[in-house]
Amino acid sequence: MGAGDVSKRILLGRKLRSSQLGETLLPKRIALPVFASDALSSVAYAPDEIFIMLSLAGASAYVWSWKIGIVVAIVMLTVVASYRQNVHAYPSGGGDYEVATVNLGANAGVTVASALLVDYVLTVAVSISSGVQNAASAIPWVQSHEAVTAVFLVIVLAALNLRGVRESGAFFALPTYGFMIGVIGMAIFGAVRAAQGALPHVASADFHIQPAPGYEGHLTGIALIFFLARAFSSGSAALTGVEAISNGVPAFRKPKSKNAATTLLLLGTIAITMLLSIIVLANKMNLKYVDPADISRLRDANGAPMPKGYDEPTVMAQLSKAVFTGFTPGFYFVLAMTGIILILAANTAFNGFPVLGSILAKDGFMPRALGSRGDRLAYSNGIIVLAGFAIVLIVAFDAQTTRLIQLYIVGVFVSFNLSQLGMIRHWTRHLKTETDPATRRRMFRSRLINTFGLGMTAVVFVIVLLTKFLAGAWIAILAMCIFFAIMKAIRRHYDNVSRELAADDEDKILPTKVHAIVLVSKLHKPTLRALAYAKATRPNVLEAVYVGLDDKTTKQLVREWDERNLGVPLKVLYSPYREIVKPIIDYATQIREASPRGVVAVYIPEYVVGRWWEQLLHNQTALRLKGRLLFTPGVMVTSVPYQLYSSQVARAREERELTRVKAGDLRRGAPSRGGDETGQQIHR
Repeated sequence: MGAGDVSKRILLGRKLRSSQLGETLLPKRIALPVFASDALSSVAYAPDEIFIMLSLAGASAYVWSWKIGIVVAIVMLTVVASYRQNVHAYPSGGGDYEVATVNLGANAGVTVASALLVDYVLTVAVSISSGVQNAASAIPWVQSHEAVTAVFLVIVLAALNLRGVRESGAFFALPTYGFMIGVIGMAIFGAVRAAQGALPHVASADFHIQPAPGYEGHLTGIALIFFLARAFSSGSAALTGVEAISNGVPAFRKPKSKNAATTLLLLGTIAITMLLSIIVLANKMNLKYVDPADISRLRDANGAPMPKGYDEPTVMAQLSKAVFTGFTPGFYFVLAMTGIILILAANTAFNGFPVLGSILAKDGFMPRALGSRGDRLAYSNGIIVLAGFAIVLIVAFDAQTTRLIQLYIVGVFVSFNLSQLGMIRHWTRHLKTETDPATRRRMFRSRLINTFGLGMTAVVFVIVLLTKFLAGAWIAILAMCIFFAIMKAIRRHYDNVSRELAADDEDKILPTKVHAIVLVSKLHKPTLRALAYAKATRPNVLEAVYVGLDDKTTKQLVREWDERNLGVPLKVLYSPYREIVKPIIDYATQIREASPRGVVAVYIPEYVVGRWWEQLLHNQTALRLKGRLLFTPGVMVTSVPYQLYSSQVARAREERELTRVKAGDLRRGAPSRGGDETGQQIHR
């Protein structure tokens, strides 16, 4: 095992067989933190965005915050109820993409897929950037290195997910449950203190907020509606992540659909409870919060602007510090769990993006490499691609959550709407053939839920589009269009290749002539082996070809060739400009043109080496030749290997490694070393 293999095993763990896929399936207690961490964590920054938007009109507008929270909660309940229908009807893991494709057509499916892919990338970028900003409240060093810290965390998350869904889920379960306990515990503790009349105000309670330009005075009519719609669209970030469970149904233990639906219900209940608790606490404790990029509008108790460099704590940080006055561990626990869950929320995307990518690859809309499972049975290529896109976004937007959040949400509501429309058509189609009264009642109920869900999500989508388009949502829409065009182009390419490769009657016709060429650099063992192999194939014509660069070497080779009397003619191609590849290509092309129905078979002797650096010293000309010959019609290229001593030493070393018994083999149930995979001894 080489150094690269050792490093890979340390990073990823031991390989898993395909038959062990069932061992990676998740029970509900692990599936909840794996697939719901995004939606649960959004309650840590969704209230921030609501208060930031309302602060544009001053602190007096905060009276609308709890009403906006209730509307967000109603929409979330509707979406959860709708997606419970989805996981029962389409448990294969295609989620919104499958629903839209089956019921609305391929273009609708690709539209949903492009929206989800963009949303998954934004989930990673927004969640980790928000987590880093929360961490900056407690760790001064992070304040000036947000982007670097966020990029590092993306790489760590990708590495953890490359180890497999089950292992990463077990790792993320503790902080996710810790976050739930921290936020709900804070709410309960705050409620108890409020009942006792001892609920303190937050540190910013005495601050004042200057209305933003254009928001002075009383907002009424259309201006007020648009203002509240903008705040609602920002708060709708709490709805992201709900769709991830419908894409991850295959990762659940049986009964998959039932377990996924139960997890969805738990997700909705917990997220709504946490969101409304934070908003109510913030109002009771007179919290003031503005956009960190617009801190000049925040004034202290004396009406003076905040000092330069003032770092405004997040909503969660302010609430937990005040609620747990006199109990510092409670404050640090909530803050730590919030920061961790915001970072780990990206894990939802690391589970959803690769699965969706594998389905798209299977359908021909993505490169087929995305459909391959890695050593740990995870879709490794999809994980790496997602991490790469997220890093680009984080660096481009300097890990600023408020800038990234404007791109967010649009994609997920595109998929919400098309999914609900697809489900309505699904139930309508099945109702035409279903005769059982009980089943028909259930279908009518499900269609009603999806219809109500479509109405709600369509309204929200229009609001989000109107209020966020110029603020940055246009970038997300442009990215969706680019993804759509790329996926359609990939599918078109695969279709064209499939048609081109389809066998027909002409493929039965044998070539009229096989002209074999053995390339010669000098008369040695690799050349003789290539000649022997070429003779064994019995071509119509066999000749050796040598490119002569200087007269002395050429004459010596011709003399040795004649002395050996190999029975194969040697053709010398003179190259006055010292080129090797071009004369051979030209000669093969001439033979092909002289016999259009014939085949030119080129045999290339190659060294097989055992060390990586030896590859740099050998076979370079052979590699260039193969690369050029592969583009020449009617030319077949065959490599004839000759194993050098170093390759045999490397092989013996690998065989010794395979037969060596390692610690833990018996416990893991590994097959007998030195035997095949059934434990039977291999006789050499």
